Amino acid sequence: MTDAYIVDAVRSPIGRKNGTLSKIRGDELAGQVLNALVGRSDLDPAEVEDVQLGCVTQIGEQGWNIGRMVPLVAGWPETVCGTTVDRQCGSSMQTNFNAAAAISSGQLDLVVSAGVEMMSRVPMGSNGGDLSEGLVERWEIVPQGISAEVIADEWGLTREQLDDFSLESHRRAIAAIDEGRFEEEIVPIELTNPHVGVQFAVDETPRRDTSTEALAALKPAFVPDGKITAGNSSQICDGAAAVLVASERAVSRLGLEPRARFVSFGLAGVDPHRMLHGNPEACAKALVRAGLTWDDVSVIEVNEAFASVVLQFARDAGLEDRWDDINPNGGGISLGHPLGATGARITATLLNELDRRKARYGIASMCVGFGMAIAGVIERL
Repeated sequence: MTDAYIVDAVRSPIGRKNGTLSKIRGDELAGQVLNALVGRSDLDPAEVEDVQLGCVTQIGEQGWNIGRMVPLVAGWPETVCGTTVDRQCGSSMQTNFNAAAAISSGQLDLVVSAGVEMMSRVPMGSNGGDLSEGLVERWEIVPQGISAEVIADEWGLTREQLDDFSLESHRRAIAAIDEGRFEEEIVPIELTNPHVGVQFAVDETPRRDTSTEALAALKPAFVPDGKITAGNSSQICDGAAAVLVASERAVSRLGLEPRARFVSFGLAGVDPHRMLHGNPEACAKALVRAGLTWDDVSVIEVNEAFASVVLQFARDAGLEDRWDDINPNGGGISLGHPLGATGARITATLLNELDRRKARYGIASMCVGFGMAIAGVIERL
């Protein structure tokens, strides 16, 4: 087996709901990101064998196998294949998994793992239908916000704890923007009508004006007396991200300079009612496969679907004394969670934070709808 090397990882800035990116189609946005990805390595896109693209709401502009459409829209040759992957919020972490597996097994040499979600243009859930009677007879299936409430209650988390976490997420994201920490991973996006020729290069999702008082004033979003609000949930937003994954043979033949390698992955299946609590198990499996412990890991990215998810993760993983290492640049609450793109986005952010710290190992994990989680370990080279 060969190593699966991460040559580079980039992303678009994240746009607010109905914000700057909402006038751009998802295939066009992702196409710009893919072109920037190969351009930074001076790579002919014809060398890419497959594009694995995560996207959750595969309907309308995000239908028709958008994973194939993106390289075609980007102007890449028809020889570059593409497919679309849906593991819900973990979709582009799954494409990382797919790309690494294809390369490690010797089936492919150069793959783009990517993701896109334009939640302003293609509303979340618009591709759904009724659930099977067999499913709902066996499990009490509820919206994810209700699952986040259940986790908050069962783990004894208070509204104040959730809001404090959210405020800190915004503080960290704003500090990262102000200090230029995202500049290495963000590729400027050329806007279309009515802003032709204008570039968008900074996340517009973090809120500089938020405060303890502002968060406390928000009403519960899912149940009348609940703890989960719009302020301690991930933001609806627009974005795309991509990772260039290569075999040792491709690295040597094309003169590429890998920045990291995928070490291992872990999957967890959990109760689909609580749904969002599988991150500790997925991480534990990935660490065992890597022959590592938490002491070996310097940076931890856990998708901030809801504040209760990350607080539950830290408690169950025994990491409540390591908050400086968990989402040090903010996360889904402050930056936003463009569903299918987030796995690739947190991979880019994790890689750059490892570079900044000159650290060796990092892990990224995401809870997944209907009771799953997926995690991946990377080693900085």
